[in-house]
Amino acid sequence: MELFKENIAKFMPFLEDLRRRLYKGLILFVVFFVIGFFSTSVILKRLLELIKLTDVTVTITSPFQYIEVAMDFGFFLAIIVCVPYVIYSFYAFILPGLTKNERKGLLKSTPISVLLFIAGFSYGFSILYTALQVLASLNISLGIANYWNISKFLSQMFVTSALLGLVFEFPLFLTMCIRMGVVTTEFLRKQRRMAYFLIFVLTSLLPPTDGLSLLAMVLPLMVLYEVTILINNKNYHVWTRT
Repeated sequence: MELFKENIAKFMPFLEDLRRRLYKGLILFVVFFVIGFFSTSVILKRLLELIKLTDVTVTITSPFQYIEVAMDFGFFLAIIVCVPYVIYSFYAFILPGLTKNERKGLLKSTPISVLLFIAGFSYGFSILYTALQVLASLNISLGIANYWNISKFLSQMFVTSALLGLVFEFPLFLTMCIRMGVVTTEFLRKQRRMAYFLIFVLTSLLPPTDGLSLLAMVLPLMVLYEVTILINNKNYHVWTRT
């Protein structure tokens, strides 16, 4: 019992620091959720101007759908602001327990992670925009008018782009597994076909479902897989020495 109390007392400063960071994160989330909620009219106008599609009319199908969209904007803005804070808090929390080499690796991975997410989000957004424009033109050629639900339209554009941004992070995950000794570059090379199959399956779960868009999203992920193997294979001996 005394040993248990001693262990609790030892970790109490860390637990208190964690509680304080979580409390600040919750306040930050609530504040920016409210800001996003009440800024919906301005944000929505700018977004529809940005992603305006030819021959498409974006509609609201129920009286309370605007409130639903406003809540989605609030959550989206709050998450965008809070995710960097959570990452920073996590790094600050574990930093004292890391070695010098681990700290260097962590600092290097942070900007790479951000760049990969931005690249994945931007690429996914551009692919979706092009695909939706093609589909809209196809509908018009068939004599079908395009009246798209605003909630589904925006969620398809931004949620899918955000998910593809997260998928673009997998090179960092593979690198971490290699450095921890879970897998080797030789194993990844031999399992290339299985990796391509998994990439294809995971990407096919994201809209749109047409073959051309699917191929356009799969190809850069395959390239990232090969680049990850190449870079880690070159740096393997450097890591083993450090």
